[in-house]
Amino acid sequence: MTKIFADRAEGLSGSAIRATFKLLADPTIISFAGGAPSPDLFPTGELEEISARIFRDNGVKALQYGITEGYGPLMDFVKARMVKQGIIKDSDSVVITTGGQQVIDLTARALVNEGDIVAVERPSFVGGLNNFRSYNAVLVDVPVAEDGLDLDAFEDILKKRRVRLLYTIPTFQNPSGITMSLAKRRRLLEMAEKYDFFILEDNPYGELRYRGEEVPTIKSMDEKGRVIYAGSFSKILSPGLRVGFTSARTDILEKMAVIKQIVDVHTPVLNQMIAYEFITHYDLDAHIQKSRELYGHKCAVMLDAMDKSFPDYCGYTRPEGGIFLWCTLPERFDSQELFNRGVENKVAFVPGSSCMIDLNKKYSEFRLNYSNSSDENIVRGINILADVIKNY
Repeated sequence: MTKIFADRAEGLSGSAIRATFKLLADPTIISFAGGAPSPDLFPTGELEEISARIFRDNGVKALQYGITEGYGPLMDFVKARMVKQGIIKDSDSVVITTGGQQVIDLTARALVNEGDIVAVERPSFVGGLNNFRSYNAVLVDVPVAEDGLDLDAFEDILKKRRVRLLYTIPTFQNPSGITMSLAKRRRLLEMAEKYDFFILEDNPYGELRYRGEEVPTIKSMDEKGRVIYAGSFSKILSPGLRVGFTSARTDILEKMAVIKQIVDVHTPVLNQMIAYEFITHYDLDAHIQKSRELYGHKCAVMLDAMDKSFPDYCGYTRPEGGIFLWCTLPERFDSQELFNRGVENKVAFVPGSSCMIDLNKKYSEFRLNYSNSSDENIVRGINILADVIKNY
């Protein structure tokens, strides 16, 4: 029979994280496997009022085709906010995207040829890994240390191989929760210029800091146009709206906009208008502060439960923001088998293999999410998981 799938699709499989969602439909399972924000933070009442007002006063525009680069008022707001935050300059531009995930895809389409080397963190975000796999990029991984990417290890790779793009989540990294130090961010930019590669800085969690000091984005220090910046309203407003944004040097941003025309024509105008109306009629900063307080509390609850019940041979990160933390067990553990045993005991997490370039290797690490569980379920789930680990 004639081959069915294109080469770029042949080796792809669904995200293991997404696959667990069907399993986790069981309401008796306590899930630390997702990456969704807390539904307690969704401003449903406000968005209901906004939607009604849009359809009443501007329904035709909301339902019509839009400009590829984005809804003008929202573009202006996002740019002004990023300029105020020091991320971009007033002369820079932004493009509104269909979620932050689309920035990864547009970057890969614009910059990465089949066979090009894309460097990623170890561990990394499964959505980024699968995207680069879909374009037949060659993935090489760089370990993440306590203060972010191991740049000595990365430079060893750069001396031997021609890297086209580095994909990094430097602030409250998914899945580790680790934040890259300022010194490493500066050195990384120097390395990008020296070894001639681009940096895709994915920053969906950057505004969710609940302790520690702010660290400037890599993009804010970029003077050579090496950084493509990906931001999103998914974790600070609503993931269901699918509204993200990007900023890059002019030639790259223009190419990404052209590519977007063949991907989805434009991000839904209605969704963009809803986001814009919320951030202009309500206090976005106050809403973000509420998110910080809630996630900071939930993180503390989880860490306290882990400190009390986890065996001392289990290490774990202590994030200063975001919604994830990363656990490391001795090599004798297989986190996939641990996941299976956890589900049998009604608790779930993300096995380490989902976050690595080699999906078939055994890993002893796993990811926990604390944003979407009640305090009671966090404590109960962690106690169950501790017993599963001890009885492995």
